[in-house]
Amino acid sequence: MSEKITENDLILQRKAKLAELRSEGNAYPNDFRRDSLSKALHAKYGEFDNETFEANPKHVSVAGRIMLQRIMGKASFITIQDMHGQIQAYLRSNDLPEGQYENFKTWDLGDIVGVSGSLFRTKTDELTIEVWDLEMITKSLRPMPEKFKGLTDVEARYRQRYLDLMTNAQTKEIFIKRTRIIDSARSKMNERGYLEVETPMMHPLAGGAVARPFITQHNALGRDLYLRIAPELYLKRLLVGGFDKVYEINRSFRNEGLSTKHNPEFTMMEWYEAYATMQNQMDLTKDIIINAAKAIDCGEKIQWNELEIDLGKFSQEKLSDLVLSYNKDLSKKDLDNRSALEEYLKRFGKESDRGWGAGRLLLEIFEETVEEKLINPTFVTEYPVEVSPLSRRNEEKPEFADRFELFIGGKEFANG
Repeated sequence: MSEKITENDLILQRKAKLAELRSEGNAYPNDFRRDSLSKALHAKYGEFDNETFEANPKHVSVAGRIMLQRIMGKASFITIQDMHGQIQAYLRSNDLPEGQYENFKTWDLGDIVGVSGSLFRTKTDELTIEVWDLEMITKSLRPMPEKFKGLTDVEARYRQRYLDLMTNAQTKEIFIKRTRIIDSARSKMNERGYLEVETPMMHPLAGGAVARPFITQHNALGRDLYLRIAPELYLKRLLVGGFDKVYEINRSFRNEGLSTKHNPEFTMMEWYEAYATMQNQMDLTKDIIINAAKAIDCGEKIQWNELEIDLGKFSQEKLSDLVLSYNKDLSKKDLDNRSALEEYLKRFGKESDRGWGAGRLLLEIFEETVEEKLINPTFVTEYPVEVSPLSRRNEEKPEFADRFELFIGGKEFANG
């Protein structure tokens, strides 16, 4: 019985192969030039048959990582993955320069290679490159995750995103869609006449939101600075300076919990507009989201885990109305009664602070009983002034602020 090969054994074997490459010359050549990407080839030539290829040969050069190998004597197949997808390559000993095929048979999954050849279709009708030249570009020293199970450890997926991206096409697609979403938001803001700006990431005071900051040391000034928890105060100074419409797509930092809902470092888009109303901003928020959905071709109805979200059903509700709707034991008169709200909150195992007024207690009840039930896009309005710092009081109901939050899929997406 052969001994089990460990990961360290595999790494040593690959290092030995790298040493051999070095002994033969440059182990990391930079002379291969690709002229095609896999996705573009499938899109352009996906309907071509072999008769078409024979009448009009298509010569291509592709580079990427070896994801699959089928070595069969003097002929082999490999699957190459680049940034946009995968394409198959067919190698035959007789078609390659002398010695290349024997060298190729020692290559490993994960190696980054370049191949040049002609397109054709296999008997199984798969678009494939018939290779006449190939080159090792980068030797992979670490083995890839097992090809059938992939990267199954959740923590490893988050801590080693490069492995997740390497083996999980769905994760890669999320990255691509994220970029398209940000591009669409930027396009919408520019279209509306907003000026994109960058504001400081290190602040002398922690402000702009209620959160625990990260603290760093400025050696030259000999003082503590705070990584921004929000860009609000600096963006508002730009309004004072005369820029009526500004926005920033920024990194913010909050030294708090770590979960699928909260990350200490995150991307946020924040904007300000003079001479506008809260309703204007809700309309713009809706437009940004609809535009982003179009940018990634997801349609109006989205399946998110077990939830179906309909972007065609935006609604607007008052916070107090939602609390009453989802808490039948509360009456309208209870909403101004601090003692009644405090007792009701205890049902959910939450203790209140002495300094909390009825507004804060009402918000706590909303978060406990309503928030996760707001599946379709819902703008929640009429937040108590007590929980709305730096927000404008409503002229008709001064106990409420001109403030909204947008919830989709039971999560907060925007706070305006």
